[in-house]
Amino acid sequence: MKAVRLAVLGSTGSIGRQTLDVIRSLPGRFNVIALAAGTNITLLEEQVREFRPRFVCAGREADYLMARGSSDGLSIRWAEMEEMAGHPDVDLVIVATAGSAGLGPTLAALRAGKSVALANKEVLVMAGHIITAEARRSRVVLRPIDSEHSAIWQCLWGENHDSIERIVITASGGPFRDTPPHELSRVTAEEALRHPNWQMGQKITVDSATLLNKGLECIEARWLFDVQLENIDVLLHRESVVHSLVEFRDGSVKAQLGMPDMRLPIQCALTYPERLPGASVPRLDLKLIGTLSFGPPDMKQYPCLGLALEAGRRGGSCPTVLAAADEIAVQHFLAGHIRFTDIARIVSDALNAHDQLSNPSLDEVLHADAWARSYTEDWVKAKA
Repeated sequence: MKAVRLAVLGSTGSIGRQTLDVIRSLPGRFNVIALAAGTNITLLEEQVREFRPRFVCAGREADYLMARGSSDGLSIRWAEMEEMAGHPDVDLVIVATAGSAGLGPTLAALRAGKSVALANKEVLVMAGHIITAEARRSRVVLRPIDSEHSAIWQCLWGENHDSIERIVITASGGPFRDTPPHELSRVTAEEALRHPNWQMGQKITVDSATLLNKGLECIEARWLFDVQLENIDVLLHRESVVHSLVEFRDGSVKAQLGMPDMRLPIQCALTYPERLPGASVPRLDLKLIGTLSFGPPDMKQYPCLGLALEAGRRGGSCPTVLAAADEIAVQHFLAGHIRFTDIARIVSDALNAHDQLSNPSLDEVLHADAWARSYTEDWVKAKA
């Protein structure tokens, strides 16, 4: 069997590193053609020496070239992510970048007719109407990597879309699920990064603590599965074993279960439509787990979830503003410039100040993104 040729965008992040773990576990199945990273040049260089890609990209070309030197014997060309994503020698593009950086490469891949495995939430939140239209035009199936969307996707294999009644996205509740709301203003970045179930990047871990990530996932699911937002619910599930559910119009419910390990949905996306042995993930043993708990989220505990759902209902450019304001707010929280509870205040103020566009073009999406980032920076400066 011919190896699938991959471009891994965001290779040094949490999803990127686990993607390469999956590739290692399936020798001969994949050929890494391109790697793109941010500022972790040391890890990128290790990945380059192991996987020997033809193309590479990092935050700063000069830093990478300085780190590599010129006598390593590898023939590698520098390329921007959009060029990698649309290159004729790439079959599948894994978009594991954070934030709006994934939008351009995703569009480039779709326009070139490439398969896309998507782990970047903001791409569909910012421009779901543009991305899905391009995917339809190119007849490309977007392969979700998020555990929740992978679960929904798997539950829908072989099903008629018209039979979908409701989608239920599960949430662990994050590290502060038992913290009284009046104490949240005092929590630290270190505490927010201690997720009880998952090992993830810093940004998504903070979003899991505010539960804003679940609002983003609801908006994503609306575009990925063509289901109206009012037919998508969020359910707290502490154990993170049931990754999501789909209810059908006859009353039947399908759920996808597995251990909380991102290598499972990554492998599912990479090997679709096959299921292969490979990723060394512990098998689910319900006898050992014993009890699975479920309950509704408390909007007082998680105001960011309510804000995200409201932005999704308003639609247009509002989800773009939501995602951009949150991204900058989380950066400032991690840097110690604002309190945890300020994240919700910033997102709320940005949405209230924004002049909504109902059907934004790509340029208008990018303008709304830039506006929200600037607004958030100004908000933080004013508070300081």
